[in-house]
Amino acid sequence: MRDVYLSKSDEDLMSLLMNEDRLALEILFHRYYAPLCKFSSIYVKDYNKAEELIADLFMRLWDKRNHLEVKSVKNYLFTSAKNLSFNAIQRAKLTLLSLNDHQNTLEYPDSHLNPQELLTSRESYTEIIALIDLLPSRQREVLLMSRIDLLGKDTIADLLGISVRTVETLLYQALRNFRSYTTNRPTI
Repeated sequence: MRDVYLSKSDEDLMSLLMNEDRLALEILFHRYYAPLCKFSSIYVKDYNKAEELIADLFMRLWDKRNHLEVKSVKNYLFTSAKNLSFNAIQRAKLTLLSLNDHQNTLEYPDSHLNPQELLTSRESYTEIIALIDLLPSRQREVLLMSRIDLLGKDTIADLLGISVRTVETLLYQALRNFRSYTTNRPTI
């Protein structure tokens, strides 16, 4: 019976899932769990947290099975994983912001930087992040995966389900827009 399920398409498995078929969920889980964990860990920077998020994703998939209208299971799962990862990052940032209010008094500055250099580096970092946030979401995503996570174009293409050429185009556009933002920003 299990062998029959293994040969079924994602969409067939989703139809079975909507009819309360637990084996269909299990097959989808085994098919996508590892790639989704790797994908999520790119964003949350913690593989254990990614595993937790993806396990939650499959529990939600089961809970919402009767209300979902999914055309592409793979796209749905990866988009959901990305959204869950971003939500986890946002929750972590909110927690860190409240902790940082109290920790600022405990921080020790880098002995190589004087107070002016330390302040300037923090301001520059904040400005760079703000400029990156101005990029369209897909360009921002590809830029961060390429420059921060140091992923190759082939890996990015596989993770996002797009062609390498599209990754190259998005990266080019992101860098062009970022340069434009940096040259056109108001100076203080």
